[in-house]
Amino acid sequence: MRRRVDPRLWWLLAGAAAVSLAWLAVTIGLIAVTLEPDARQRMLELLGDRWGFVLLMWLAGMGAIAWGLQKAFDVGVHPWRRLAEEAAVLLTAEPPPTLRERGPADVRRVARLFNELVQQRERWRSEVDERVRAGARAIEQEKRRLAALMAELTQSVIVCNLDGRVLLYNNRARLQVRALSQAPGGLGGAELLGLGRSIYTVLDRALIAHALDELRQRLRKGAAQPSAQFVTATRGGQLLRVQVAPVREVSDEQAGRDGDPAAMAGFVLVLDNITREHEQAARQQQRWIELTEGGRRALANVRAALEVLQLPEADEALRQRLLAVIQDEVLTLGQRLQEAAREELDQPIAQWSMEDMLGADLLAVLQRRLADVEGVQLQVEPCDPGLWVRVESFGLALALQRWAQRLAADAGVRSLRLELQQPTDAGAGRRVHLTLSWPTPAGGTIALHGLEASDGAGAVSVRDVAERHGGACWLEDDAAQGQTRLRLWLPAAAAVVSTEPQAGVRVESRPEFYDFDLFRVSPAVQAWDDMPLAALTYTVFDTETTGLNPSDGDEIIQIGATRIVNGRLLRHESFEQLVDPRRPIPRETIPIHGITPEMVRGQPDITQVLPAFHAFARDTVLVAHNAAFDMRFLQLKERLVGVVFDQPVLDTLLLSAVVHPQQPSHSLEEIAARFGIPVLGRHTALGDAFVTAEIFLRLIPLLAQQGIVTLGQARRAAERTYYARLTY
Repeated sequence: MRRRVDPRLWWLLAGAAAVSLAWLAVTIGLIAVTLEPDARQRMLELLGDRWGFVLLMWLAGMGAIAWGLQKAFDVGVHPWRRLAEEAAVLLTAEPPPTLRERGPADVRRVARLFNELVQQRERWRSEVDERVRAGARAIEQEKRRLAALMAELTQSVIVCNLDGRVLLYNNRARLQVRALSQAPGGLGGAELLGLGRSIYTVLDRALIAHALDELRQRLRKGAAQPSAQFVTATRGGQLLRVQVAPVREVSDEQAGRDGDPAAMAGFVLVLDNITREHEQAARQQQRWIELTEGGRRALANVRAALEVLQLPEADEALRQRLLAVIQDEVLTLGQRLQEAAREELDQPIAQWSMEDMLGADLLAVLQRRLADVEGVQLQVEPCDPGLWVRVESFGLALALQRWAQRLAADAGVRSLRLELQQPTDAGAGRRVHLTLSWPTPAGGTIALHGLEASDGAGAVSVRDVAERHGGACWLEDDAAQGQTRLRLWLPAAAAVVSTEPQAGVRVESRPEFYDFDLFRVSPAVQAWDDMPLAALTYTVFDTETTGLNPSDGDEIIQIGATRIVNGRLLRHESFEQLVDPRRPIPRETIPIHGITPEMVRGQPDITQVLPAFHAFARDTVLVAHNAAFDMRFLQLKERLVGVVFDQPVLDTLLLSAVVHPQQPSHSLEEIAARFGIPVLGRHTALGDAFVTAEIFLRLIPLLAQQGIVTLGQARRAAERTYYARLTY
């Protein structure tokens, strides 16, 4: 890589040229003054043909001076400046690297003294650290006990600050969020839950905002242990019940002041996947309906047989046949009851409490339930995205499914339309209309009471559900459009008063993943460029590609990334995925990255991998080494995939040139050697991402020494470097 010439060398050379010209002019002038006019004229005539030779000798002299100055800088300036840059690393690197003893003897001697001083400092630091460790063992033991307790919890727990940044979570929450966030047939491997990440990558912001507003209301009313809960549908088609509890601010007695009783530092989420429980309850309910209907038919047969037996004209043969019918029906009913007992159907069926639910989520639940009705096409109309309902979703879904099944079986209905609306008339109050409509059959529609009568005592009827919600249900016939509608009145969720989030404080529990410094950071309320570098969350990534020309058809074959939160490298929160490039991998590149065509065969292509990586990097600053190269590959695929990487980007190559402008090389290996960072897994995407992250953490304090402390200052400084001219 071309080395830049020190600008001071040009200034010294210009000064030498000016001095030499002045000296030559003064010398010729003095000689001319001491000569007689005739002699002066002869001297000028003699020099007239030799001025070119004089200029050539002057240029040769200036070249010699330039060569001498360059050698002087190489011996007396550059080694000292390189030593100063490398010595600055000793102040921030952990552990500090050993300075390389190179250059002139004096420079080597000073480097040796630096190394001895650093070794002495490290010995003293080790003694201090040992004393600190001895004093902290008791606290560490307590933290491990709490971490073990958190890890063994059977519930998934996540703690966030008021900006929705994750402060802590247990391993069960990580595994559950990973499973729930994966769409059917989607890509696995991306950790959507991590320290400093936004919980809104997993849950809808509106759901949590609604729950927090409810919590503030209950806190103002003096509730001792307030909580709120809601049910939402995940991308994977599952039901998730989320309980929300507040992390309170410091109490008034502790703060010594009058505070807002609704002030919160953050909130706790307890996640519970209720899909399996709902399905189990549905199976139990269906089995109970079958038992009750079968029992009712058996009792009706027995009753009819007994009525005939009471007739005096019944002959003996008829009596025997009727007694056999009674015996068969009683025996069959007994067998069914025994089977129910074996399947533990005698236990009470799960009862679900009323829960606040986003209208769109309720429609999604009902759509999945009605989709199971064979032979019926369902059309779901979109609802107001801000519409909330308070429902018992399981009972409602089961009742509507039963209704659709009977419509299909008894009336031949083959198409249904589902919509959820909030009436605009004042008389409707806090109600919403759930409407299920279908084309009116030629023979008319089954009456509402008729369906109820046939559902049996154990069934969940539409009227039962409506009454449980404190509402009503009725049928409407629209002769003009040839439609019949089943309408249900359901309660809308109670209105809440919105309040502004307030700054948070530190909580005390420390489970296995923790970083409570995030309570003091609020990236959501500040512009990116104004944020301190040490306070941002970063996604450090690298790509491996089929070649070096993204514009000429080279493709990504691997993406690896890790995360930095509050100055800590979180190796366990990583992203690594091979990519099928849908094109051959050049044989000459395989020894570099070690990825063969067999390794990428059957892997997802970039249209699947890039959205997963985009979700992993959301709300973070991107960091890469020679980022222009990697970003070019990503940007060329944005339109195809439908994502945009619009967050800020930092380049460790450019930042290294900012803090170490005198170093001849800023390759990843050279920078790692300067910082004493071992290079493991070179030319694998995740391995290079780890090395880049370690380098970036070393660069932050060195940038601070130059007054570069915010993201905007770092980007502007990087743009002024020589290497920022490179394009791909």
